[in-house]
Amino acid sequence: MQGSPSGPPFFVETGMTDQVTDALEARFDAVVQGERIDGLEGEIAALKGALLAAQRPALDGVKGGAVDPARAAFVDRYLRQGHEAGVELKSFSGASGAAGGYAVPREIDQLIGSTLKAISPIRSIANVVRTGTAGYRKLVSAGGIVSGWASETGARAETGTPSFNAIAPPSGELYANPAASQAMLDDAQFDVEAWLASEIGREFAVAEGAAFVNGNGTNKPKGFLTYTTTNEADSVRAFGSLQYVASGAAGAFAASNPQDKLIDLVQSLRAPYRQGASFVMNSATLAAVRKMKTTDGAFIWQPGLAGGQPATLLGYPVVEAEDMPDIAANSLSIAFGNFQAGYVIAERSETSILRDPFSNKPFVHFYAVKRIGGAVANSEAIKLMKFAAS
Repeated sequence: MQGSPSGPPFFVETGMTDQVTDALEARFDAVVQGERIDGLEGEIAALKGALLAAQRPALDGVKGGAVDPARAAFVDRYLRQGHEAGVELKSFSGASGAAGGYAVPREIDQLIGSTLKAISPIRSIANVVRTGTAGYRKLVSAGGIVSGWASETGARAETGTPSFNAIAPPSGELYANPAASQAMLDDAQFDVEAWLASEIGREFAVAEGAAFVNGNGTNKPKGFLTYTTTNEADSVRAFGSLQYVASGAAGAFAASNPQDKLIDLVQSLRAPYRQGASFVMNSATLAAVRKMKTTDGAFIWQPGLAGGQPATLLGYPVVEAEDMPDIAANSLSIAFGNFQAGYVIAERSETSILRDPFSNKPFVHFYAVKRIGGAVANSEAIKLMKFAAS
């Protein structure tokens, strides 16, 4: 017990004081901890808000925190108030194809469809050579070597020497120079450049295929149907002229046994050339030939027995070339021969395409060029059927 000199005595219990102190300290720690947690939660919430704001794309009018005057004029003055002054307008309407409607964004196929054109396949059966210059020449031997017999010790006289014929295939430059606007190249949904390259290649194939058959030789290949024709045999015919076999009727096959004339056409080609020979005709002529039958009722035309194998006529492949003429009076509608030996195609290089965005701004030109020539190399290797009586 303790007391004060001037007052009544008082008592203090040590254990109770410690409990009160501990309780006050615990409450103080709880308050401080709670404020700290609240502060952290606030900071986390602020960070989340900033992150979401950064991920959310800004509207076009407030990109970069600056106001676009042109966009503001368009939105505020034109869209809201209808004022056209100071606003750049474009005639770009989906209602009219000529006004840009074909390029208005919409669901379109990214590949442009095109109608398929018949491409003459003469290149696939002819002799194709690559040249380094435009002055290509080919020498064709006309024979002339004479042989002889002699005894073991007998004298050997000089024999004849072969004669040569020079073939200079006429050639020319095949070119195309289409143009496309830069806006079309940038905005269209399809690959315009690849499409143009494909179109150019297809058109070149069509043009050269027609020239290999009917070209006049002036700045282009000379087609094999434009050469002089005669019914004379190889032994007496002038070099460079082609032999024909008459069908037996003007503008048609013979009325009886028409397939016999096809056999005559095959046999007019000498045996060394028949190895690798093929028929060439268009689809209309082939339709008439496919209906021909032998005396026992069998078709002389036979389809390919396996995938990728050509159909055969009298045992020889049939090549459909739409550039061959239809059956008409005096037409040369069927060719038979070894085109690998008979027709030469000389090309200086492959098709080259130059992209030219400078010459005619804002258009981009695609200049494609190919130098190619063609001519009959061996007139004995190709025979023709003329639809005439004789």
